Amino acid sequence: MASYSGRGVHGQVVQRLGARIVGGHWAEGDVLDVRALGDELDVSLTVMRESLKVLAGKGLIDARQKRGTYVRPRSAWNLLDADVIRWRMAGGDGERLMRDLTDVRSVVEPAAAHRAALRRSDADLTALDAALAAMERARGDLAAEADADAAFHRALLGATGNELLARFDLILEPGLRERDRLVHAHGDADDPVPSHRRVLDAVRDRDAPRAELAMLDLLKKKKKKKNAAASRPPGD
Repeated sequence: MASYSGRGVHGQVVQRLGARIVGGHWAEGDVLDVRALGDELDVSLTVMRESLKVLAGKGLIDARQKRGTYVRPRSAWNLLDADVIRWRMAGGDGERLMRDLTDVRSVVEPAAAHRAALRRSDADLTALDAALAAMERARGDLAAEADADAAFHRALLGATGNELLARFDLILEPGLRERDRLVHAHGDADDPVPSHRRVLDAVRDRDAPRAELAMLDLLKKKKKKKNAAASRPPGD
């Protein structure tokens, strides 16, 4: 499910309640006082109910007669949901999440690069070229670099011609942005363009094995930088 956060009043309520649940404010099985929460957030009962439906769709809560609305166990959460990923990062579970995302990327993205080299179209190359050019222009601008990085990986997934792989950007993008934030915050960022260009060149040449290896090298490099930044004490 795509991110719901920020979409008007409903989005704000979803954001606040979802962050509390994922952050551990309520434990598994805790019953939510819907009316009291509505009063606290200064929203109508209708808004509360609609917001709770969204959270139920993410697996965070459920409702039963005679029991009310309660927090579901973590095993029921949709951990691939973009909002749940974002809330985990903000709620103190970021290290575990980043480790898991790194593992997922190491499985998915080299294989995606391999397939992209075999299946890419001219339109895909145009999108990849544009993302790489944006990356070059963005040097020193954290937000712009993160946008360009995300655009490159999104275009690469799209170039596989596989609709399911293409939607993996919903999972990977929050992790990409958090990794970029960690690395840049500690001054450990280096030039990302050469490693991304090697992937793109291999995809352009339709050299699938080289594209896969280039992506593996890119991910290893980023993992090393991310781990170095995350291991430093705050303020270093």
